[in-house]
Amino acid sequence: MPRVARGLADGHFYHIINRGNCRQQVFHKNEDFLAFLALMKEATERHAVAVYAYCLMPNHYHLLVAPDRAEDLSAWMQWFMTSHVRRYHSHYGTSGHVWQGRYKSFIVQEDAHLLTVARYIEANPVRAGLASTAADWEWSSHNSRTAGDTRLVRELPVKLPQAWTAYVDQPETESELERLQKSIDRQTPYGSPGWQKRIVESLGLSSTMNPRGRPRKWGQGK
Repeated sequence: MPRVARGLADGHFYHIINRGNCRQQVFHKNEDFLAFLALMKEATERHAVAVYAYCLMPNHYHLLVAPDRAEDLSAWMQWFMTSHVRRYHSHYGTSGHVWQGRYKSFIVQEDAHLLTVARYIEANPVRAGLASTAADWEWSSHNSRTAGDTRLVRELPVKLPQAWTAYVDQPETESELERLQKSIDRQTPYGSPGWQKRIVESLGLSSTMNPRGRPRKWGQGK
């Protein structure tokens, strides 16, 4: 099956996802989560990419980032993932693939759609039954956001609901989940219909609009 086109352009936000090879667990203990976050922070110091949301799950991760330039994202991910795989193999005495091929990414419109994606990312452990509230999961951007800690996570450029935790813990609508899962599965730009049409046409992403089986869910073990 041919690869889906990866739309990269300056001045956009990207939702990035990858999971362990063969659905394997990648984060086995607190030290693994901490090492991944430390490498993410170092990657932002090496390359002009800002992090706006993240969630690390036992066998996959979600990121919401914005590079200064399109090429910065590729360089950022290459250094970040290569460094992580090297650390993983050194620590566990393993070899081979850690992650499932190349990461998936899709552009997100800079408006309320950013809030929807950030909520989706930070609500992952609640949907997976690993936490009763997003505030209980240590390995996401949620608590940094509510505490105003911007050492790694930047403030979103859109107004947040006053009760952010309650907003994140509120289940997404079926329509929101369907659209998000389509973007994850097909790397379809996520935004309003008019904006989506413009992005698809300008970046040659028409293939991402075509249906291709059932959307994959990215919960724990999926």
